[in-house]
Amino acid sequence: MPAVTVSDITVLPRVSEVIGARARSIKSITTAPQGQEGEGFPVRRSFAGIDLAELDPFIMMDQMGEVEYAPGEPKGTPWHPHRGFETVTYIIDGIFDHKDNNGGGGRISNGDTQWMTAGAGILHIETPPEHLVISGGLFHGFQLWVNLPAAKKWSPAAYQDVRAKDVALLSSADGGALIRVIAGEVGGHAGPGSTQTPITLIHATVAAGAELRLPWRQDYNAIVYVAAGFGFVGDQHRPVRTGQSILFGDGDTIVVRAGDQQESRSPELELFILGGAPIKEPVAWMGPFVMNTKGEVLQAFEDFQKGLLGSIPAIYRDDATAKGLDKK
Repeated sequence: MPAVTVSDITVLPRVSEVIGARARSIKSITTAPQGQEGEGFPVRRSFAGIDLAELDPFIMMDQMGEVEYAPGEPKGTPWHPHRGFETVTYIIDGIFDHKDNNGGGGRISNGDTQWMTAGAGILHIETPPEHLVISGGLFHGFQLWVNLPAAKKWSPAAYQDVRAKDVALLSSADGGALIRVIAGEVGGHAGPGSTQTPITLIHATVAAGAELRLPWRQDYNAIVYVAAGFGFVGDQHRPVRTGQSILFGDGDTIVVRAGDQQESRSPELELFILGGAPIKEPVAWMGPFVMNTKGEVLQAFEDFQKGLLGSIPAIYRDDATAKGLDKK
């Protein structure tokens, strides 16, 4: 699980522990069910079992893989629409190509993030490159859906490319954890991602036996997903493992400790840490559309059928027509 690593963690800025800070309580620990997405790649539904109101401003998150594809097996998604939210795709291992009907997109690989604002509507596709389909290989990443407030749901679609080299790299106070800040801010250090909805997004690697005490804004919710490994959360030291999401309650600090013993293929505890300011608006969600009312969702389906969310560029249209997705 490489993503972004450093040869000497001691040279990085350190996130200081706040004297007198109160550890956040643990509201729930849930285990992600496994399924398939797109053309058949394996996912863990990271937020399954957590009430949508507790997730606000997030909608869903999938852990894609970790899977070692044989030659000819790598899969992606066909052309499909979105409206009303943002998709954030973070690749830890492997390669993904993104294209959209606005001309946005590009190739992301180890530690890169693609941030797409669907806004009023967009069509896009995510696929492994042809050479990876031929060769096979390791694939592992996350896709997160971030809601937009009603005032921004009709904004123009947009795309931003967050390169691994631009991610803010920090160390925990004792040097036992590498903290990658993709978006938002922690301990006065900001990540490169520009967000429509105020959030913080982090990938942290905690060495066996080390403890991470991460200062966290009181007005943000706090969720930790265990991507790999074993550990303990909160001052209650509740045990957690790969595929589990921890929803935290009130407090100033997220506390996670890596178990002294980890599995051989993942010798450290890998965490996806996120939180944001709740939007506190009604959510109507069906398929690729996240709106405020059922009527707006039905309108989105109708607009897509009419081609009002855009058309697939001509250079990709033959493939989309074969799959029945070209509506114009």
